Amino acid sequence: MRRINIKLIIYTMAATPTRIGLAGLAVMGQNLALNIAEKGFPISVYNRTTSKVDETVERAKKEGNLPLYGFHDPESFVLSIQKPRVIIILVKAGAPVDQTIKTLSSYMEKGDCIIDGGNEWYENTERREKEVAELGLLYLGMGVSGGEEGARNGPSLMPGGSFEAYKNIEDILLKVAAQVPDSGPCVTYIGKGGSGNFVKMVHNGIEYGDMQLIAEAYDVLKSVGKLSNDELHQAFSEWNKGELLSFLIEITADIFGIKDDKADGYLVDKVLDKTGMKGTGKWTVQQAAELSVAAPTIASSLDSRFLSGLKDERVQAAKVFKSCGVSDILVEQSVDKKQLIDDVRKALYASKICSYAQGMNLIRAKSAEKGWGLKLGELARIWKGGCIIRAIFLDRIKQAYDRNADLANLLVDEEFAKEVVERQSAWRRVVCLAINSGISTPGMSSSLAYFDTYRRERLPANLVQAQRDYFGAHTYERADLSGSFHTEWFKIAKQSKI
Repeated sequence: MRRINIKLIIYTMAATPTRIGLAGLAVMGQNLALNIAEKGFPISVYNRTTSKVDETVERAKKEGNLPLYGFHDPESFVLSIQKPRVIIILVKAGAPVDQTIKTLSSYMEKGDCIIDGGNEWYENTERREKEVAELGLLYLGMGVSGGEEGARNGPSLMPGGSFEAYKNIEDILLKVAAQVPDSGPCVTYIGKGGSGNFVKMVHNGIEYGDMQLIAEAYDVLKSVGKLSNDELHQAFSEWNKGELLSFLIEITADIFGIKDDKADGYLVDKVLDKTGMKGTGKWTVQQAAELSVAAPTIASSLDSRFLSGLKDERVQAAKVFKSCGVSDILVEQSVDKKQLIDDVRKALYASKICSYAQGMNLIRAKSAEKGWGLKLGELARIWKGGCIIRAIFLDRIKQAYDRNADLANLLVDEEFAKEVVERQSAWRRVVCLAINSGISTPGMSSSLAYFDTYRRERLPANLVQAQRDYFGAHTYERADLSGSFHTEWFKIAKQSKI
């Protein structure tokens, strides 16, 4: 009886239809709902675990009596929203999304709209858009980036799918999204089908690369340069005032300054060196392979997470190689800390250019395949605020695509090309120092290899293709003649040995 009374009281409060609904009240869902309410849009919320509903309603009261109304059953929730209804779903990707759609759609009407705000595989979004269309419903797959803080105060939003559905919610998204001076709200209609989810997926892949590169900068400075946590905090704080100004550099500086509340020392040193993941990085690398787009920086970041997960094996391997005379640091080197910090900064920036270039090329390739017509400069603009990879660096990327929307690669933009060339000596010094010290820098190393491969007019690929023709008769093209050729390599080689 008590639960029924709570539900009736909440429903009475929402007697006037609300503007929008949100189902799924985990961390992201709660905070996005409160953000929407705070921007002046009355919102209905629902969750299968009813305690989450009550918790969200209570938060809304404490955070300013926000116009947020909770419901314990799906029918009352759906019927409380004004027509045409717009409902955001924020539940775990996969089957839970399908089940939530099935539950809610049974109470929805033609012209209503469902928006999936989770990290969903883009093809699932395209399937669901077709399925709900048969019910007369509209569908959007919307990437939401920014974590808990972003969802509450202004995320970067990447909606793709039905343009009609987008127009139904555009007024809300423009106010809820992060606001960047001189750039506007960090939201735009991405494109048709699963484009919103695909762009968010690649955003996360770039994020993987960014985090790996920062971790490598930390490793070189700490393991080779012997910087203390205080010195690391100072270095990253200083970096955050210049070309590397970004959310990830900012929080990294913060991390180095936080003491352990359970023991002596700094908390970062007590965190287990084992990185988790949820799948979007893996999807990004898989799509790069499917589309034949080189993305070595992003791929190396994924490999690094796989290897970090082998903690027990690495502990045993360290013992084996130590017994063979190989220590953790191969060569203790005397370095100029000030020079090293500057070199690592330059190496990090140059590597980041390569990582973003790879991500943008992947998005462009998928856009071409699907006919989405994505605008890369506009994507850089909406990533400037709210999201995890937000950085001043994105201004430069937007400007590059504004100068040339058909830019083949960020590396050949006049401004970026100049910056990479100016930093390449420091970049090479850092990678060489790490290699000689036995410190792995897969992100920086693969970024440098990507740059060196891309900038060269001729590669040793001619030998690889000759090998393929030798053992598999795959043919080859010539540099001096047009057409396709095959050589009886084995016969010629055999005769030459007689």
